[in-house]
Amino acid sequence: MNAVGRWLRGLGAFWMDFIIGDDWRVAAAVVAAIAATATLVHFDIAAWWFLPLAVLTLLTWSLFSSIRGAGGS
Repeated sequence: MNAVGRWLRGLGAFWMDFIIGDDWRVAAAVVAAIAATATLVHFDIAAWWFLPLAVLTLLTWSLFSSIRGAGGS
């Protein structure tokens, strides 16, 4: 593989790790929340509150599932 191919592969691996991170479910839920917000806005519904609420909910869920996965200690 040439230098450009290695660079592109490394860049792709960085972005996958940055976006997906430790939990692909949280990343997928954030994408779904953004899509839901866009859908609400498309139908002229004030949706400024939806994305922050979704992120807060996802962070809380992620924290509790991490605590539960670590044995609760």
